[in-house]
Amino acid sequence: MNLLGTDREMQILGAGALAVLLIASTIGFFLHLRVKSEKGRELIDNLNARIKAWWVMTIIFFLALATGGIGSMILFCLISFLALREYVTLTPTHRADHRALFWAFFVITPLQYVLIAFHRYGIAVIMIPVYAYLFIPIRNVIAGEYKDFLARNSKIQWGLMICVYFVSYAPALLLLDVPGRAGQNGKLLYFLVCVTQLSDVLQYVFGKCFGRHKIAPNISPNKTVEGFIGGILGAVLIGTGLWWITPFSWWQAALMAFTIALMGFFGGLVMSAIKRDRGVKDYGTTIPGHGGILDRIDSLCFAAPVFFHITHFYFAS
Repeated sequence: MNLLGTDREMQILGAGALAVLLIASTIGFFLHLRVKSEKGRELIDNLNARIKAWWVMTIIFFLALATGGIGSMILFCLISFLALREYVTLTPTHRADHRALFWAFFVITPLQYVLIAFHRYGIAVIMIPVYAYLFIPIRNVIAGEYKDFLARNSKIQWGLMICVYFVSYAPALLLLDVPGRAGQNGKLLYFLVCVTQLSDVLQYVFGKCFGRHKIAPNISPNKTVEGFIGGILGAVLIGTGLWWITPFSWWQAALMAFTIALMGFFGGLVMSAIKRDRGVKDYGTTIPGHGGILDRIDSLCFAAPVFFHITHFYFAS
């Protein structure tokens, strides 16, 4: 299945993404020339670093879509692996956990995506929350170390749920059997990623431009009421505008976009709480201007399973 080479709608979406990036790059270039203050330069440099990173991320995403389902599975499996690595690095574990972590990284994570790739949804939906959830403490108790046993196992289980299980719901959209839309589910994945990520971007832009009232200053100082409202409304408008690539009517697409953006916001807030608890600003430095992989997908982690299940229950056969 080649979603870009033969699908006119995906070609239009790709051209639209290219146009947006070109406009953003042009604006960033001229802002860099005009802004002279040190604080302003720092802000513009961060903005341009983000835009450059978006070029790379967008190209990789569309290349994955172009290769069909297998490319998307590999991409998201790699994302889960790297996100879990960042999470484990941030939440130190005991030496006795190393064997359980080996299973988490090299067996459970790829197995989750293999199950999805082979359309084994019935097993994939329970593999991590049931069998991996049971296996991790069993493997750790065999190691014979009881100190901080509950906390150590909870960290690994939480990491698998957030970084692997929840993220895997994004490519799982390709498995849905939506009447009259055979081979079109890549657009559902595009809809989810586009709304989630642009909501984040718009929250950042509106927050920087108009933000005055902080929502949770102790957890995420940069999140403001103005940024939240602007990001959510912007995401709803974008989702409504993309209704034609989905099985939704325009008002259903608006509700879906609102749900995605809202869950994404809370996902970012929850993952920020973990960072504050660990005393760090970002999960990593993998993506210039953005931080780590987990910093970029924190909203997707919470939005993907909710979007999948709503679509599955109400629009798929």
